[in-house]
Amino acid sequence: MFEALSDKLSGVFDRLRSRGALSELDVGEALREVRVALLDADVALPVVRDFIAKVRERALGTEVLGSVTPGQQVVKIVHDVLIDELGGEGAVPLNLAAVAPIPVLMVGLQGSGKTTTAGKIALRLKERARKRVLLASLDTQRPAAQLQLAQLGERAGVASLPIVAGQTPVQIAIRAMETGRREGYDLVILDTAGRLSIDQELMDEVKAIRAATSPAETLLVVDAMTGQDAVNTARAFHEAVGVTGIVMTRMDGDARGGAALSMRAVTGAPIKLIGLGEKLDALEEFHPERVAGRILGMGDIVGLVEKASETIDQDEAEKLAAKMARGKFDLEDLAAQLRQIGKMGSLSGILGMLPGVGKLKSQLDDAKLDPNMLKRQEAIISSMTPKERRVPDIIKASRKKRIAAGSGTSVQDVNRLLKQFDDMSAMMKRMNKLGQKGLMRHGLSALMPKGMSQASRPGGRPF
Repeated sequence: MFEALSDKLSGVFDRLRSRGALSELDVGEALREVRVALLDADVALPVVRDFIAKVRERALGTEVLGSVTPGQQVVKIVHDVLIDELGGEGAVPLNLAAVAPIPVLMVGLQGSGKTTTAGKIALRLKERARKRVLLASLDTQRPAAQLQLAQLGERAGVASLPIVAGQTPVQIAIRAMETGRREGYDLVILDTAGRLSIDQELMDEVKAIRAATSPAETLLVVDAMTGQDAVNTARAFHEAVGVTGIVMTRMDGDARGGAALSMRAVTGAPIKLIGLGEKLDALEEFHPERVAGRILGMGDIVGLVEKASETIDQDEAEKLAAKMARGKFDLEDLAAQLRQIGKMGSLSGILGMLPGVGKLKSQLDDAKLDPNMLKRQEAIISSMTPKERRVPDIIKASRKKRIAAGSGTSVQDVNRLLKQFDDMSAMMKRMNKLGQKGLMRHGLSALMPKGMSQASRPGGRPF
């Protein structure tokens, strides 16, 4: 997400920081490069003009040009303007302050991921807000659309409105609301039909459903991969029915991110949620300040911590920490760690949330970071006997061949995993031996393997 834009902006700001004092000419040149980067990222032209004008006005002030670190000041201004363009500080939650059952209307074009998003929102509200949710498909245009939503509801453990043939979308919506009131549901998610393109028939249908149900939320679902088309879709729906929030799907596949930067300015409606994959739980709140940080290579540590707290089993983590503190660590524990990391998503996604990793992207690409590495390592450990996992020292040549064959990997892969495990075990033993006081006295160099603690300093003194 935003990789291309982030790479270009990082280059611009690195050059600014390296210059020391800045002139108006330097700032103007940098802003021209920022303008090109935003246009290449498919940000709408009016939005780019407004963005550059806001940054220029703030950046040419005496507090920047006369600053000790003017380059850093310009970066801060761009960061602040980015946050404003994306919607301001903090995520905007779904509006649940209405009389139950709360109607939530899903609108958008066909193929935008609207039906899947309805299922994701239902699961999110059920698990995080403890709400009773009823799913209702109003799509009488697409074959099996109603059945698809019913299947998604089943996967999410959420009820769906029974299908009655021959009813119009408005009749289905009214029946859904009546069912919601009668059976005590907190929310009713109304999934409308989409079209391949915007037409008057689609808008009239959505307007009629909206008039019949008075939704607390009208959520527009747009595919981030469609770039400017997504922006045009948002403008048309907002003008016709009044969108209260936007859900952007396939954000994990959009390296440019221009549509997200344009949405708030074009519609005035906030991006409330983003889809980051096909799984039903792959839906996150949209935090403008965190996204701005990621675009500028500052990472998203808060998001990473939240993701970890949501996916990591706390009891298992505490048991593992206790074993590590005692210097006890075996391959069963490593497998548990790999599973916990795997729950957090792809390695590239996790790395993208770390500050400064954007600058290492070329090195990571050259290293050909394998997205399936964790699964392969887990498969290797699963192919070992319980004794081998507890006592890895017994794994010699013949056992390595058997483990490699059983896991569908090579002996080299098995050797790499065992070397990684040995390095981790050695570090934990050193930590246990040093204790907290020893670690504070000797520093991180005490944890490094022998031969690596001598830094390339005059006299070979350790760091």
